[in-house]
Amino acid sequence: MTLAIILVVTAILCSAGIGIGVYRGAAGRESGSTIFPVDLEAFRNLIDPAESEYLRQRLPAREFRRVQRKRLQAAAAYVQTVGQNANLLVRMGQSAMNTADPAANAAAQQMVDEALQLRTNVLWATLRIRIAWVWPTSGLAATPIADSYNRLSTSAMLLGRLQTPATAVRIAIPR
Repeated sequence: MTLAIILVVTAILCSAGIGIGVYRGAAGRESGSTIFPVDLEAFRNLIDPAESEYLRQRLPAREFRRVQRKRLQAAAAYVQTVGQNANLLVRMGQSAMNTADPAANAAAQQMVDEALQLRTNVLWATLRIRIAWVWPTSGLAATPIADSYNRLSTSAMLLGRLQTPATAVRIAIPR
């Protein structure tokens, strides 16, 4: 019983900390002109079905639903940030396609394509998170967001290196 209480308290504190940090980051944003790094490892942990199953087995049903809803709120904040970054990267990629460098044009086109696909994935993930919030035991399948965002981060870094080799571009916090 003591282990369950410790797990619940730890999960709540972690979820609250992540949620508050992401919320404060979103609240302090300007008009959508800044890319905000996303900790993909923390996001993957929130959406990992094995983590959810571990909590489900260790916690009473009522506690699990409460903890899972907190985790879903934090995941929703991550997804929102990813979506905002994707929107900005679409605009950045479209403006980068007007350069004379064919390699930069190709990298910009790839980044725009990946960002548009990611925006679609964000819409589906948001819907799944909302459904899972109502039914916390239903599971959450937002993994494509993390994988898509990781690919988009790689594309953005490639385009950044092609445009300004001396400047590092990073939109995802590495593992």
